[in-house]
Amino acid sequence: MEELEFSELSDVDLPDMRMNVISAVEALSDREYQRRVWIERDYPSGEYFDDFTLNVNILYDDTLVLEDPAATLGLILRSREEVEAMAQLASALNELFRGEGKEKADEEYVESPLWDVVVRSASVARRIMTGSG
Repeated sequence: MEELEFSELSDVDLPDMRMNVISAVEALSDREYQRRVWIERDYPSGEYFDDFTLNVNILYDDTLVLEDPAATLGLILRSREEVEAMAQLASALNELFRGEGKEKADEEYVESPLWDVVVRSASVARRIMTGSG
């Protein structure tokens, strides 16, 4: 995953939380990363850990950007476009949890027919938040 520039983070009140949100959105948008890290547990270093649950917790519980995207505008999110992208990602994840439940293994979520919408929504959010294609 790419390094973020300070200008991408400095115009919100909670830039560290924004960086965590962008990292989680990038993980949700990258199928190859999901397979390698979440399923095969091929981590870049010995102290590294990441999985689907960690990213969901960052987005829902730690930062609330999926729980109430509009409430994080100016704190974590920079624009109405980002708020809308997070609302779409929340909708995709909520649909996944309705269809698959909340107790599945990462591999089961990634293989769900509902996963494509999650990846697409995360990809849109990543592009909007980072300005990258």
